[in-house]
Amino acid sequence: MHVLTLPALSDNYMYLLIDEKSMQCAVVDPVDPSSVLTEVNKRGLKLSSVLTTHHHWDHAGGNSKLIKALQSPIPVYGGSGRVEAVTKQVEHGDTITVGTGIKVTCLKTPCHTKDHICYYACEDGQSDGCVFTGDTLFLGGCGRFFEGNAEQMYHALLEVIGKLPASTKVYCGHEYTVKNLDFAKTVDPDNVALLDRINVCAKLRSDGQPTVPGTVAEELATNPFMRVTDEALQARVGASGAIDAMAIIRRKKDAF
Repeated sequence: MHVLTLPALSDNYMYLLIDEKSMQCAVVDPVDPSSVLTEVNKRGLKLSSVLTTHHHWDHAGGNSKLIKALQSPIPVYGGSGRVEAVTKQVEHGDTITVGTGIKVTCLKTPCHTKDHICYYACEDGQSDGCVFTGDTLFLGGCGRFFEGNAEQMYHALLEVIGKLPASTKVYCGHEYTVKNLDFAKTVDPDNVALLDRINVCAKLRSDGQPTVPGTVAEELATNPFMRVTDEALQARVGASGAIDAMAIIRRKKDAF
């Protein structure tokens, strides 16, 4: 299993999830179809499916154009009929096979949008997987609560994504990491792991490199939205509990 990161628009990421045994691949959020097809053709891959995290145009807006450019149709997975060109609506726990050896599990994570789906991919017999989190979980942050609330984001981050193996690689939908970590420092200033991560990610960006992937372990240690159960963090932001901390930190981030 290999993941190829493809930048798009100003700060989006698309991904090719490649089964190297069969040379088949799935594409995540192909907002720039021409770039996707260039890489697929250059690498001799066969595109087998589209995995759409949510219906927003900068994630789903290339689906129709991509399908029209292919010689034969492929399934377009998504969480609702609002997803452009969707052919298969998925629910929490549904599985998709990519190639001969990659199992993708659909994780329903409503909040940013009601139809948001994260996709957890793992090779058969392996424990080192990856998760495509769209606009639910960013490295060092999370998506705005456009169609949900703090309780839903708590569930998505702590009870769904946060329960994946700690080594799981995190591939998110946007390159927001440095700004997210700069904000995180304002609510969690004594977090040594966070301060170290800021330096690492700033160096990556100054070198023109993406900060993705992160890991679930890194997010649990440095992302304030995944640290809302920490009592010291709750006290620092004046929260009465974890879900209240989620709401308060989101409001602070919105105003940052």
